Amino acid sequence: MSKNSSTAPKRNVLATVLGMLGMSGIAGVLVAALITPVIAVAGVAANSTITLFESLPSYLQIQPLQQKTELYATRDGEREKIAEFYSQNRVEVPLDQISPYVAAAAVSTEDPRFYEHGGVDVISAARALVVGLIGDDGGGASTITMQYVRNQRVQAAEAILDPVQQQQAYEEATEVSMGRKLQEMRLAIGVEQQYNDKDKILEGYLNIALFGGQTYGIESAAQYYFGKPAKDLTLPESATLVGMVQNPNAFRIDYPENLEDSKVRRDYVLMRMEDEGAITTAEYEEAVATPIEPNITPTQHGCMNAEENSQFFCDYVQKTILNDPAFGSTYEERLFNFQTKGYQIDTTLDLDLQADLTNAIDSNVPQSLDYMDIGAAASVVQPGTGHVLAMQQNKEFDETDAAADNPALTAVNYNTDYNYGGSSGFQVGSTYKIFTLANWLQSGHSLRESINAAPTTFNLSNFQDSCNGPWGGSWTLQNYAGQKYGSMDAVEATRNSINTAYVAMGEKLDQCVTGDIAMALGAHRADGNPNNTTPAAILGANEVAPLSMATAVAAIANDGVSCSPISITSISLRDGTEITPPESKCEQAISPEVAHGVAYAMESVMDSGTGTQSNPGLGPIIGKTGTADDDLDTWMIASTTGVASAVWVGNAGPVLVDGGDPEDPNDYIRVSTVNAGLNNARHPITNAIMASAIPEYGAEAFPDPPAESLKVENVMVPDVKGMTVSEATSTLEAAGFKVAVGDETDSDQPSGTIASSNPSSGTRSPKGSTVTIRPSNGKGAEGDNQVEGVPMPEIGGMTKDEAVTALSDAGLGDVGVTFKWNGPEDGKVKSTTPAAGATVSPDSEVVIEAE
Repeated sequence: MSKNSSTAPKRNVLATVLGMLGMSGIAGVLVAALITPVIAVAGVAANSTITLFESLPSYLQIQPLQQKTELYATRDGEREKIAEFYSQNRVEVPLDQISPYVAAAAVSTEDPRFYEHGGVDVISAARALVVGLIGDDGGGASTITMQYVRNQRVQAAEAILDPVQQQQAYEEATEVSMGRKLQEMRLAIGVEQQYNDKDKILEGYLNIALFGGQTYGIESAAQYYFGKPAKDLTLPESATLVGMVQNPNAFRIDYPENLEDSKVRRDYVLMRMEDEGAITTAEYEEAVATPIEPNITPTQHGCMNAEENSQFFCDYVQKTILNDPAFGSTYEERLFNFQTKGYQIDTTLDLDLQADLTNAIDSNVPQSLDYMDIGAAASVVQPGTGHVLAMQQNKEFDETDAAADNPALTAVNYNTDYNYGGSSGFQVGSTYKIFTLANWLQSGHSLRESINAAPTTFNLSNFQDSCNGPWGGSWTLQNYAGQKYGSMDAVEATRNSINTAYVAMGEKLDQCVTGDIAMALGAHRADGNPNNTTPAAILGANEVAPLSMATAVAAIANDGVSCSPISITSISLRDGTEITPPESKCEQAISPEVAHGVAYAMESVMDSGTGTQSNPGLGPIIGKTGTADDDLDTWMIASTTGVASAVWVGNAGPVLVDGGDPEDPNDYIRVSTVNAGLNNARHPITNAIMASAIPEYGAEAFPDPPAESLKVENVMVPDVKGMTVSEATSTLEAAGFKVAVGDETDSDQPSGTIASSNPSSGTRSPKGSTVTIRPSNGKGAEGDNQVEGVPMPEIGGMTKDEAVTALSDAGLGDVGVTFKWNGPEDGKVKSTTPAAGATVSPDSEVVIEAE
C-alpha cells in the first residue's frame, strides 16, 4: 500500500512538518539533542552527544527471511505438496498479495506517522526518552522501521550456529536498554535511506513479524489462523492478526482461552484505524460486532505430519539432504538450511503408486503381532533414472517415545541403509544368486552348461576368494524342503532356485568378484561394511536393504547399467533460484551381454519358476525369490524394462520370551514368518504393485542373450569299460565330465571294473554334465543273468541334446548302447534304427537320422 491509498491514515499539519524533519538528515541531530540529558547523567559531555550518535552503525545487512522448506510429489501427473519443514513457519509474499486492511491496521496501530518520518518518529521518541530519564528502558517510540530492524537483528542472531555466539547476538538484539533503542533508531534511519521505499519496509515488516508459536509472517498467519491467503483477509481478520504482533502468544487465537483478550485487542486496532481515518465509522461498527471465528489449519510440519502414506519416503528425502555436504559443511548447517532456506523440493514420489503399494502391504501384512516383530517393506524404482517411485512398510512413522512401547510404530526405515533410516538390512537369501549367475557368465560359463546339483558335502578350501580367503572346513547343505536333484543347467537352477547347483557354480568362481558385482549393481550391505564373501554368501548371507535390491534388479533390466537411487528431481528457492539437486550416478556395472544372460534366466523364474505368483502377466518381467534360513526373511525382487521392485517380509527383530529377562540376550528369539502364515505374503504384494506400475512405466521385451551364453559344448564320452572306478573317474573328469558311481550290475567285466556308463561311450554329451558309471559284480551276462533289451523310446522331432537325454533316461546307456547321430548338429530327429518301440539289445548301436 502507499501513503496515498484510501486506507492510509490521515495526518495533521504539525505531524507532517515534524515527519518531514524526521525524513531528513536533521532527524539524527534532533535525536542526539533529545538524548543529551541522558548522556550527561552518564558523565559524557553534551558536545560529544551528536558525535556519539553519529558513530553508531547506520547500515543494517538485511537478512533473507527464514522460510519453510516444502516437499512435492506427483498425483495424476499434478504437483502436490506432501510435507514441510521449518524453524519459522513463514511464506514470504509481496505487499500486493496482502490485504490492504492489514497494512492499514499495522500503520494505524504501530506507527501512524510511518509514511512521514525517516525511520524515527521524533514526537514519539521525545516522549519515550523523557520517560526514560526517570528510569524507563526507553521502551515505546518504536516505529515500524525500528521494529523491522529489531526483528532483522534477531533473525541474524538465529542464523549463527555456534550456540554461545548465537545467545550473545540475541541478547544484544533484545536487551532492555536505552543503548539498544538508540542503535535501532540509528539503524532505522539507515534502512530508510537504504530502501528509499516505504512500501518495501512495510512489506518486510509484515513478512518478518511473529504471530505466535512458530508462525511468522502475515501469509502463514492467515493460512494457519483463518485457512486463507493474506490477500483475502477481511477487515476484522486483518485487525485480529495485526493485534497479535504486540504480544503474539497472549493473543494467538488457536488457544480458546485467548479469544476474549484477543477480541479486546482487535477492537483496539479497529478503533485506531477509525481514529486515523483508515476506515469509516460504519466499517468500524460492523467489524467490532463481528465475532472472531478461527479456522485453524495446521501445517504438515515434519515427516510425522506428511501426506498420508508418504512419511517414510519423506524421512528418506530429509536424510538425503542432511547427509549431503553440498547443503552445508556440517550436519548443523545442513539442518539449519533445510529448515530455513525455503527449499522447494520436487521429489520422485508417485503418489498414485504409493497408495497402491500401501494398500498391498496393508492387505497382506499386519502392523504387529503379539509373538513376533513382523516387518514388511517394499521399494519401487525406475531403471535408467534411479528414481524412487514408491516406498512403504507395515508400520506407522513415529519419532516420539511412543514407538518404544508400540510395535506398530517406528522411526526406522526398513527400506534404506542404516545412514538413511536406521535399518541394518535383512538377509537376502536366494535373491543374491543372481550375482553368482552374473559372475558365472562373466567368467565364460554358459547358461546351458551342465551343473551337478546332487546333494554333496563341499570342501570350503576349494572356493576361491581373492578378497578374504582362503576358507576351510566342510559344508553340507540342502535345497529348500530337502529336495534332491541331479544335473541341470543354470537356467533351471535359477528358475527353481536350487541351492546345490548354485554352490556348485560358486565353487568354480572367485567369491570376491561375486561380491564386487553385487555392490556395483547396487546390492551393498545396509550397515556400510563391504559385502560378505564367504561361500555362504552365495545363498544370501548378506544383510541388504530393499531399496538396494530394487536398484540391483533394475540395473539388470537396464542392460547392466546401475543408477543409484535418488528421491529428488529438482530444488529451487522461493525466488526461483535453482539449486543443484543430488544426482543419480549411473555406471556400467556388468556388460550388457552378461545382463541379458542373467535376465534370460530370471525371466524363467517369473514364467514357470518360483516367482510365478508375483507375475501380473502384463508383459515381460524378470525376478528372483529369496528365503533366509527358517523363513525369517522372505524376498521377491522383480523388474520390467520400465519399473523395478523389491519386497521383503520377515522378522524385523528378536522378541523377548515370555517371562524372560530383558537384560539377557539369550532370552530373545526370532520367530519364523511361517508361524504367521506370511512366508508367501511377498507374492501378492509384488503382484499388486507391479500390476499398478507396469501400465504407467512399461514392460518391453528384454534383449536376447548372446549366443555364447546359450552355447552347449558337447564332448565325446570316453570308453571306460573295464577300467577301475578310480581310472574311469579320472578319465571322465579329464574329458570335462562329472562322475557319479551307480549300483553294481551283471557283466562279463571283472568284478570292480566298469561294466557300463550312462551316457554310453562314443556319444556326445554336454561338457560338465554327469556320467554315471556302474561297476561289474563279476557275474557273466549269460544264461539266467543275461541282461534283457530295452524298448526304444519315441524321439522324433527332438534336437540332438533332447534325443541323447531321452535315450539315456530310457536306460539305453545302462546296457551299453551307443548312439550315432547322422545329420546337422542343429538338426532334429527324422528317424531312428531301431525304430521306436523296438527292443534295443545290450551293447548295440542306435543310429539317429537328423534333418
